[in-house]
Amino acid sequence: MTPTLSQTLLPLTTVTFPEIALRTRDGHKLRGYFGELFREHSPMLHNHYEDGSLRYAYPLVQYKVLQKVPTLVGLQDGAALLARLFLQMRELDLDGQRIPVLSKHIRHEQVALGMSDDLHQYRFETLWMALNQDNYRDYRNRNEADRKAQLKRVLTNQILMVFKDLGLWLEPTDRIMLALSVQERTTQFKNQTMVAFAGAFTANVLLPDGLGLGKQVARGFGSIERMSD
Repeated sequence: MTPTLSQTLLPLTTVTFPEIALRTRDGHKLRGYFGELFREHSPMLHNHYEDGSLRYAYPLVQYKVLQKVPTLVGLQDGAALLARLFLQMRELDLDGQRIPVLSKHIRHEQVALGMSDDLHQYRFETLWMALNQDNYRDYRNRNEADRKAQLKRVLTNQILMVFKDLGLWLEPTDRIMLALSVQERTTQFKNQTMVAFAGAFTANVLLPDGLGLGKQVARGFGSIERMSD
């Protein structure tokens, strides 16, 4: 595939630990462990700089539990970083429980990102945390039709933000067409009950499997998978 101005190729590395089974909500524990273990290597691993300030950008390393399998996803520079640290991943220490890594798999690839002439359907493998406090209050004050329209705008803007943060600039004529079908769920995050969403969407964009959309993607929320076209 030849990249165009509205499409690019993105380095992506996926590391999985197939013999270890975790709960979906344990993604934040993976982030805490690996972020501390490799703290000196790069702020990409934990999104904090040495002085403690936050790295305000799309997370280039994301920690997930997909179908019970601990999974690390690295994009762009994060892809090379995970590949470099792969051999050092010998155990997991989650809340004081040390789990030896008996096997681990790595996949490094170039994936397409950007606009598409075709429509593609994606499902959220993990809950999509779409809203922050401000737009959640707005969401609650709307009727059902307006809520659907708001969520559609939010997801469109989140995809555009991913494109921008990963260095893809669209042409003025490019327009994202998107249909969204989600259902409300609740989840625990930092000891608080939060509203998140399960479901799927269809859009004229190319997004790689394992990419996160929405809030808290570094901790595993909003991970997507393309369904059969």
